[in-house]
Amino acid sequence: MKLLSIAVPCYNSENYMKNCIESLLVGGEEVEILIVNDGSKDKTAEIADEYAEKYPTIIRAIHQENKGHGGAVNTGIENATGLYFKVVDSDDWLNEDAFKKALAVLEELTKGPDKLDALLCNYVYEKEGAKKKRVMHYRNTFPENRIFTWNEAKDLGLGHYVLMHSLIYRTSLLRECGMKLPEHTFYVDNIFAFQPMQYVKTLYYLDVNLYRYYIGRVDQSVNEKVMLGRMDQQLRVNKIMIDCYEPKRLTQKQHKNYMVHNLSIIMAVSSILLLRKNDEESLEQRKELWQYLKSKDAWLYYKTRHSLLGRAVNLPGKSGRKASVLCYKVAQRLYGFN
Repeated sequence: MKLLSIAVPCYNSENYMKNCIESLLVGGEEVEILIVNDGSKDKTAEIADEYAEKYPTIIRAIHQENKGHGGAVNTGIENATGLYFKVVDSDDWLNEDAFKKALAVLEELTKGPDKLDALLCNYVYEKEGAKKKRVMHYRNTFPENRIFTWNEAKDLGLGHYVLMHSLIYRTSLLRECGMKLPEHTFYVDNIFAFQPMQYVKTLYYLDVNLYRYYIGRVDQSVNEKVMLGRMDQQLRVNKIMIDCYEPKRLTQKQHKNYMVHNLSIIMAVSSILLLRKNDEESLEQRKELWQYLKSKDAWLYYKTRHSLLGRAVNLPGKSGRKASVLCYKVAQRLYGFN
C-alpha cells in the first residue's frame, strides 16, 4: 500500500501538467500519482500515458469522459490505494522540500498509536505578476508538529479558512463521509474542504509552504469575471454545503465554530458576487440563498447571518450594498485571491 495518493484532475492541461507532475515525482515510491484525464481534447491523454509508461510503479493514467473537476476528484478517490489522499490541480505544484517533510511526517505517524484524520500545510498564492507571494498559514490557530484535536484549536481570522490546497485527508475518511462531488460543476473544492472536515477528529499542522496555487489565467475558474458568469454553480455548491451540514457530528465547540466560520465565508462570497452583478435577479437570488439556509437550519442561519461576515454582506439599502462590495475589494487586494 502506498503512503499517499495524489489525484491530478486534468482537462486540456498539456501546457502546464508536466510541471505539476514533475513536482510530485519527488515523493518517489511512497506516492501514487493518479492522472485523471477528464475527456481532454488536446495532448493531455498522450502526456499522461507517457508518464505512466515511464513510471509504472508510481503513476497511473485514468481516462474518462468529461465529468468536470468534481467528477475527476471522485474518480481519484475511488481509485486511490494510499493511506492518505491529496488533490493537486494540474496548473499547480508542490514545493519539493515541503513535500518531503510532509511525507516524513505521514510516514512517522503511521508507526504511532494515534490515527491521523487530516494533515494541514500552508499554501501560497502564485499570482501572475505579483512581486510578493501571499502565504496562507495557520500558525496562530493550530498547534504545530503534533497530533491535536479541535478543542486545542483557536478561532481563524476573518476570511481565513482551510482550503482544499491545505489538506491531506485519510483516504478511508473520505469514503466514510460519503462525499460525492457534483459533476460538471466548478468550485467543488469548497465541498471537499467542508463535508469531510465534519468527520475529522485528529489533525496535525506542519508549518511548511507546500502547495503552490497558481492564479493568472484569464479563463481560470477563480477569475472574478468567470465566477460572475458561473453564479449558478457557485450557488449550487453553496446549497450542497448547507445540505451536508451534520451538527450531530460536531461534539467539540471549536469544531462547530470552525464549520460555521467556513460556511459563513462561502455565504459571504456568494452574497458579494451577487451584489457585484447588481441586477434585480441577482438580488433576489441573494435573498433566496439566505432563506434557503434559514429553512434548512434556523440555528445555523442565525449564527451565520449574525457573524461579522454575515453582517458585512447584509448591510441595508443601496449604500449598505456599496459598503459590502468595498469591503470585498479591500480583502481582494489584501489576499490577492482572484
